[in-house]
Amino acid sequence: MSVTTDVIDHLLGTEPGSPLDHIRAARPDARENAQRSYEALFAPVDATEISLPERLAVAAFVTGLHRVAPVAQHYAATLRDLDPAVAEVIDGEVVRGLGAGPYGTYREPGLAGESRPGPIYTAGNRAALGERLAGALEHAHLLVFRPREAGPEALDRLLAAGWSATGIVTLSQLIAFLSFQVRVVHGLGELARTTTATPATDRTEELQR
Repeated sequence: MSVTTDVIDHLLGTEPGSPLDHIRAARPDARENAQRSYEALFAPVDATEISLPERLAVAAFVTGLHRVAPVAQHYAATLRDLDPAVAEVIDGEVVRGLGAGPYGTYREPGLAGESRPGPIYTAGNRAALGERLAGALEHAHLLVFRPREAGPEALDRLLAAGWSATGIVTLSQLIAFLSFQVRVVHGLGELARTTTATPATDRTEELQR
């Protein structure tokens, strides 16, 4: 898989010298670290515990659930280029898993009143996905929509589906990064739409507050 020089700029269509470019340049460490995280997860030195197709399938699913078009389209297209059959299955699972969150039940008695019920996603096409990937999608859906219910039993389900402890750590890092990337792209995209009315220098100062 080829790595874009800066995937967030690529997804946003950032032009050199543009107001959005200046905004991102105000936080060079954040810009560099986000790209390094992307490269570590999608151009890994060692993909033994979680293969690139698995990473892309989870990425297409997670970003599809978030419904931020540039990010979702990026991962869906990349997966489709790699494995069109799996990409079609993931498209169906995204539709199956769509919802509005977060929701779920708090374990802490003091927070019980803030619990909110919601659907529990179960992978539909398990025959095509296999138990390992199906388990990964179910875990991803849990973290996206029901993070308050994440606990040891969720990790046990992954172990039962064939994931190693190291693989679970990488999977969790992947899901966390994707959620971060979606929010960054969405936030910067919204910010870019306001820069025509506000000078870039003023907007950069606002970001730094």
